[in-house]
Amino acid sequence: MISSNEYGSNSWELLVTVDHQHTEVQKEFLLQVTGDLHIGGLMLKLVEQIKIPQDWSDYAFWWEQKKRWLLKTHWTLDKCGVQADAKLIFTTQHKMLRLRLPNMKTVRLKVSFSAMVFRAVSDICRILNIRRSEELSLLKQSEDVLKKKKRRDKNGKEPVTEDVLNLCNSPVSSGLSGSPGLYSKTMTPTYDPTSGTPASSTITWFSDSPLTEQNCNFLALSHSNSSPETLAEMYQPRTLGDKARLNAGWLDSSRSLMEQGILEDDQLLLRFKYYTFFDLNPKYDAVRINQIYEQARWAILLEEIDCTEEEMLIFAALQARTWPDKLQLSSEVQDFTCESEVDEVEAALSNLEVTLEGGKLSSALEDITDIPKLADNLRLVRQRRLTLRTIKPYWFVFKDTSISYFKNKESALGEPIEKLNLKGCEVVPDVNVASKKFGIKLLIPVADGMNEVYLRCENENQYAPWMAACVLASKGKTMADSSYQSEVEKILSFLKMKNWTMSSQAACDPENIDMKPECFISLRYNKKHKSKQLAARILEAHQNISHLSLVQAKLHFIQAWQSLPEFGLSYYIVRFKGSKKEDVLGVSYNRLIRIDIATGDPITTWRFSNMKQWNVNWEIRQVAIEFDQNVSIAFTCLSADCKIIHEYIGGYIFLSTRSKQNETLDEDLFHKLTGGQE
Repeated sequence: MISSNEYGSNSWELLVTVDHQHTEVQKEFLLQVTGDLHIGGLMLKLVEQIKIPQDWSDYAFWWEQKKRWLLKTHWTLDKCGVQADAKLIFTTQHKMLRLRLPNMKTVRLKVSFSAMVFRAVSDICRILNIRRSEELSLLKQSEDVLKKKKRRDKNGKEPVTEDVLNLCNSPVSSGLSGSPGLYSKTMTPTYDPTSGTPASSTITWFSDSPLTEQNCNFLALSHSNSSPETLAEMYQPRTLGDKARLNAGWLDSSRSLMEQGILEDDQLLLRFKYYTFFDLNPKYDAVRINQIYEQARWAILLEEIDCTEEEMLIFAALQARTWPDKLQLSSEVQDFTCESEVDEVEAALSNLEVTLEGGKLSSALEDITDIPKLADNLRLVRQRRLTLRTIKPYWFVFKDTSISYFKNKESALGEPIEKLNLKGCEVVPDVNVASKKFGIKLLIPVADGMNEVYLRCENENQYAPWMAACVLASKGKTMADSSYQSEVEKILSFLKMKNWTMSSQAACDPENIDMKPECFISLRYNKKHKSKQLAARILEAHQNISHLSLVQAKLHFIQAWQSLPEFGLSYYIVRFKGSKKEDVLGVSYNRLIRIDIATGDPITTWRFSNMKQWNVNWEIRQVAIEFDQNVSIAFTCLSADCKIIHEYIGGYIFLSTRSKQNETLDEDLFHKLTGGQE
């Protein structure tokens, strides 16, 4: 025994458990310490007692009761608040984690359990060669998904053995900031812009990386596994409440995995959390493009986002195009496609940054001093009582961010019948190309809710510029904005894909083609039509896109996904201050939408551009937001922690500050905008 005089009267015993793999060596050690001993000194004292010759540099103290790491080695035990009743575990900071990627494949790799999730995701994306890691985060599977898995196991079905890519030898940096060289276009592995396969000349630069050419193909190429049986076993949201529960499991980006109850070898989902895909480039982003495409594909197949039957067939045709060696017969038949059509598609894709990123200066566009306007005959559809509707033609004039309509062209010099300000409105396409229906649904905010206005156009050439003008006006932009023309081209491109015709040259028997239409269609539409009917209709839709390469087809799929009215909306069940009933809050990259939980109709929209400030009352878990014109809202979140919505708002504002000139992420700014003060 050591006398108390040797240590002083203020010393005490501290029990430390060591997490090591040596079975013959004890795991619990009782150390005699004082309050002024710093964490680094405690480590040294412990390692001297363990007497195992190994590298302890990745080890740190985990305080079990407080659920936090003791990483500041210069802090004393007194400053950390550690006393004799504390239970400390000396364990590794980097542990194995299973991640299910957007393509439903699982990778197993070593991740920092002590770093903030934002930094951990950055390290993960560096290993997987996914640029712009700030767009992704980690998600816990919802309880409903886990319950469905348990029911399937109880029913006696054999669990599907999933193919796991083991990247356990991945060299993860221990808490150091990401090397900007890995984001540099001179040091990033490149890919074939046509097929998405990695270029062997650059993959060898990272010979110490686990991303071999075979592993890159695992991540960058599409391997469909969406059979009807697979879809039936997966959780499919039926209501807005179900969709809200899918978003309840996002991890806090400002805390570590261990602090949030994640254990070694647990499974999490790696997903694109923020729907603002910045600087997509097929040469460097084959993995990123494929994973965005896969997340969009599964969202459509599982009906997490709604689309029409016509749009579902377009998505099916584009999926079939991304399958290697599928529908080759159709591709060969389509060799007669004229060169000008191919050039047109390539030109549209060369400007894809505009459509995916929201804006880009084009050399072809010069400064516009006069704001252009649209003027044409459109039909106005008004909803009357007992579901009756009146449809009347008027002369419409679109200028700035407003639409005015007159009785006829001659009366346009006078006062309009009505002037509609579209800033902050919701714009919903109402299109069926086969039926020659080209409609625009406008939901305009008014004092007591939303005013619905329907416009009908004659054809796609009239619809595209008016629809593009409405979309920009809803964001507070005019037709003078540089992105207007690209928005028109994007809409026309999407309509062109929908406008398929079965030519005699392209016609072929679905039975002669190796294609299972059930793999490309959601269960609802699978039940509605027979397999042969679906195959024939997918082949019809395929004629317009059969000339596309694999990567082009994925980019067109992403573009079409972005055109859907519900794109980018993450739902949460909330209760607004002063209201007794529950509502759904939709969070998008540029706005918040209050939605009626029973009908799904939008009630009010608030734009981030009009937001002055937001804060959280952590005691009552209430989010309060102030907007221009003395508009303020407050709500509590019922389906998730209010921190998730707080982080969403701050995250989207953070992403809006990105630029190509400065590719270094300001991590401190992200945490200031999203962290909150609890």
